[in-house]
Amino acid sequence: MKETKKIKNIVIGAGPAGRLASFELGKLGEETLLIEKKYIAGTCLNEGCMVVCALTDISRFWKNCQRFSEMGLVNGLLELNYNSICENIKKTQKFLRKLNQEENESVSNKVLYGEASVEVDEDEKIIVTVKLDNDNELQKEEYKGKETLSFEAENLLIATGARPFIPNIPGAEYALTSSDVINLDEVPPKLNIVGGGIIATELSNIFSSFGSEVKIIARSEILKDLEPEIKSYVVKKIINDVEIHENTNVLKINEDSIETDNGEFEGKTLIATGRVPNSEILKGLVDLNEDGSIKVNEFFQTSKPHIYAAGDVTGGITLTPYARKEGISAARNMAGYLNKFEEMIVPQSLTLDLDVSFTQKTDKEADPDKIEDVIIPGLGGPHAFWRILRGETGLTKISLNTETDEIVRASQISPSSIDDTAYLAFLMNLGIKKEAFDDFLEVHPSTDAYYKILKIM
Repeated sequence: MKETKKIKNIVIGAGPAGRLASFELGKLGEETLLIEKKYIAGTCLNEGCMVVCALTDISRFWKNCQRFSEMGLVNGLLELNYNSICENIKKTQKFLRKLNQEENESVSNKVLYGEASVEVDEDEKIIVTVKLDNDNELQKEEYKGKETLSFEAENLLIATGARPFIPNIPGAEYALTSSDVINLDEVPPKLNIVGGGIIATELSNIFSSFGSEVKIIARSEILKDLEPEIKSYVVKKIINDVEIHENTNVLKINEDSIETDNGEFEGKTLIATGRVPNSEILKGLVDLNEDGSIKVNEFFQTSKPHIYAAGDVTGGITLTPYARKEGISAARNMAGYLNKFEEMIVPQSLTLDLDVSFTQKTDKEADPDKIEDVIIPGLGGPHAFWRILRGETGLTKISLNTETDEIVRASQISPSSIDDTAYLAFLMNLGIKKEAFDDFLEVHPSTDAYYKILKIM
């Protein structure tokens, strides 16, 4: 019989939720084993937002060079080396993975690489079996030479995240996903992106900047969560080189073309139609939501009290900072420091040639007659001065409840919008009123227009 080692806390999945949960458990002095199937730090570092940020840094530089050349400010020819860009992204990822592992080990946690499975025996013991990945360069020597290990967990946290959703379209096997972006040999001359959300828009901005002929093909409309004025600015001034086909259905994907009810388009296809939770590990063991995500209560407990789940695998708001917060909250509950997770106003963004950020207090509209909207062009300032003559400094919109003097919605397109909107969302969570901005003193120079609007409203 295989030896089963008892571990107080096991975390499966080392993305933002699992990595921060295990780190929190370690800081609390809790015995913790973190198990990761492939790469520590999850989708964000290895396939998602960090990859988008890295590529967008290059695309912004590339676009700026084009602007400065058109304005006669600089002369010279540059050549884009996409293969080198991707290789250097991978080098950076490798470096950061090592740091992330060392961070967890610094609080006495163990990190193990392999594919985990979970069962609950007749005595309600939680058994985790791991098929080891001894080819992983970060696997510790103490685990190498073994094929599988078995553990009994007092508490288990599932933080296995999500993966790209592949719709049931004939020929979908020919399509790329966001996971494939840094494994391409070159920039595709023509690229058809299926989807209308944030990921689809960000990738369209990157590849159109790099010279691809990009088409977005959306089943309904694109960027449905944005204010109409913000969406219009994005479409007309930021991704204006992208050909957009809304309310268009994909009929078939071929190796080098895509067939839609609006015509056939040449080029490679990339599917960006959302993500699906990696919840199969607990299928049949705990209750799931209708979308297949793991159902949890306000303490992140599943239908089995000693099995927890956090992050994208639970559905809901699938954002990295939110997953981190969920993971930390779940860890504290596992350690016996009970705390309920309170919903909050969440800032969101699109990483484009100019950052687009937005937040809102509630999905339920207040009395429309009590809502006042103010829109102003973006301010000139750091990273925006050379956009002024082209009328491309961005846009800011705030919606205020005139009855309560509370901010209801806020959106900004500017070089500083990510930070500006994050802090504004924090203040909104504190219940800030418009009058508080009378004493607000901004740092100069700045492209933050929120304070300016709130002082004049």
